[in-house]
Amino acid sequence: MSHKTSFRTTPPQISNDCGTKKAINKSNFPILNGMAIYTLTINEGCFREPHWHANADELGYCVKGKALVTIFSTGNQHSQFTISAGEMFLVPSGSFHSIENIGAGPAEFVITFSHEMPEDFGLSGFTGCLDATVLGNTWGMPVSKIAGLTRSPIDIQLGRAKGPVKVPDSASLTNPYKFACEAHPPLLSAPVGSAIVARRDTWAALKHQAMYSLRIQGIGMREPHWHPETAELGYVLEGRARMTIQQPGGSSETYELEPGDVYFIPHAWPHHIENLGKTEIHFLVFFDSPDVQDIGYTGGISAFGDRITGPSLGLTAEQVASIPKLLSDSLLVTKVNPVSK
Repeated sequence: MSHKTSFRTTPPQISNDCGTKKAINKSNFPILNGMAIYTLTINEGCFREPHWHANADELGYCVKGKALVTIFSTGNQHSQFTISAGEMFLVPSGSFHSIENIGAGPAEFVITFSHEMPEDFGLSGFTGCLDATVLGNTWGMPVSKIAGLTRSPIDIQLGRAKGPVKVPDSASLTNPYKFACEAHPPLLSAPVGSAIVARRDTWAALKHQAMYSLRIQGIGMREPHWHPETAELGYVLEGRARMTIQQPGGSSETYELEPGDVYFIPHAWPHHIENLGKTEIHFLVFFDSPDVQDIGYTGGISAFGDRITGPSLGLTAEQVASIPKLLSDSLLVTKVNPVSK
């Protein structure tokens, strides 16, 4: 079963003059478990209609543009905030929400869900399932006053707003469902690369997901590692990379990654990421837990004596003795050898 797919070859679920939505879920990427990923483009003056997901939290990263996110959740809680490139938003499962483009040009998002087959319900579709008298009674209005109600059970998903944008002053304030990812201090920053983390210790609202904004320079590599209790779903924003992943039983897969590609790694399966070019690679790496833990080679190998690691690696006593003995993982390392073909 392949661990890689691409939005470049994924047909859109919806594409019209208001925008485009593409989905990668278990139906077209069978290895997925507990996670799915969408790309969403909302054109200028348009919106993603008010909707909710019955079985999944939604975690979004704004790649381009500016939008207004509105969330109505349990306890009559109202949240409304703006989001720009490099910022993230969270919508708890079942919460009513919309995304409106309030900038010039398209707004683009990468969005993940905490289920491999997220379920969507939209304002337009459920309204279309109801008799007009039900809506009239809901709002205390005669049916004649709401003529023209949507009569289709199929969600419009993307629509064009009527009238000028109205952004309240409070929309620029701090909100628990918003995270200024790229403005946050990185967990790791070095000449070889950096990692900014959106996880529970940096964003308390997270309950089921996390995300690393990972950048690796041309001289760098993400060391061989695994996540003991966490699956990984990655999206390539920029650059060209190579990854090797091993499956139980000894088989492995090595593949190249380019912008628009997506990969998935189940819990604790070992893998690495190597920059194949001279320019920076930028990955959005999503996880199915808000508390992400790593185990890597640089710190892990040192936990065992040379008399064990030497035979395990097939190295002589002299060779294994030359391996640096580190107490903790480096996460990112500098390449000292040329990229192999």
